[in-house]
Amino acid sequence: MQTIITTNDKSTINTRDRGLNYGDGFFTTAKVVAGRVEHWQYHKARLIECAERLAFPAINFTELEQHITKAISHCQLNVLKVVITRGEGGRGYGLPQQAHLTILISVLAFPQNYKALAKSGVSLALSPIKLASQPLLAGLKTLNRLEQVLIKNAMANQTCDDVLVLDHQNNVIEASAANIFAIIDNKVYTPSLEQCGIKGVYLQSLCDKLAVEFKQVSLNELTQARAVFICNSLMGAVAVNRIEQQSFNVEQSMALLNELLAKEAKC
Repeated sequence: MQTIITTNDKSTINTRDRGLNYGDGFFTTAKVVAGRVEHWQYHKARLIECAERLAFPAINFTELEQHITKAISHCQLNVLKVVITRGEGGRGYGLPQQAHLTILISVLAFPQNYKALAKSGVSLALSPIKLASQPLLAGLKTLNRLEQVLIKNAMANQTCDDVLVLDHQNNVIEASAANIFAIIDNKVYTPSLEQCGIKGVYLQSLCDKLAVEFKQVSLNELTQARAVFICNSLMGAVAVNRIEQQSFNVEQSMALLNELLAKEAKC
C-alpha cells in the first residue's frame, strides 16, 4: 500500500481524492507543547478505531510519527491536525480495490482565547441545529462535519461562548467542538454517544482517571447538575458558567472536579 504524507501548506490534493469528494476520511486535532503531542496515545487509538470501523487499511504509524516529529520539533504551543483520506480511486461511491491513503499534516496557531475561558468559564446557549442519528459513525471524527458548520453558522447570531447541541430526541450530546460532562450527586456523567456525536480524546483520557458514566442526559438534568464542563484536547476541561438562564459558579465547579480527581488518584 502506498501512502502519500504531506506537511506542505502549499501542496495540492487530487481532484478525485475521496476525502474531497465524499468526506471519505477522518482526522484528529492535538495540542503540541514544547515539541510534544499531548495525549498522543489517545489520538493514535482513535485514528486506529476510525480506520478499522471505516474499512481503511492499517496506518503506518512509524512513518506517520516520523513526519509528525519533524513537523513539530520547533513548536512551543501549537495545534497539530492530521487528516487521513482513502485517497483516489473506486467507481463512484464504491471503494477502490487497493486504497492509497493521503495523509495531511498541518501545524496551526494555538487559539488565543482558551486561557481566558479557563478562568471565566464558558457560557452556553442552546443550538437550533440538532444532530442526526447514525450509529455506524457515532463517536468517530470523520471528515463529514457539515452539521458542525451549520451549528457554527447559527452560533454567530447567538450571545454565548459556545452552544449546547441536542439530537432529534432532545438528548444532550455535545458542544459545537467539545464534549460535555457533568457532576451530579458527586458522580460524573457524560452524554451517550451511541447514536451521534464525537468521543473526544480528552474525554477518553478523563475516563481513565475517573469513573465516568455514559448515559442519556436531558437539558433539565444538565441544568440541575452541581457542575458542568466542556472539554477537548486543546482546552482541556473548562467549567460552564451559564446554560441559557441557569448560572454556575466556576471556582466551585473546578474545586469539585479537582477534588474528585485527587480522590480517585489516591485509590
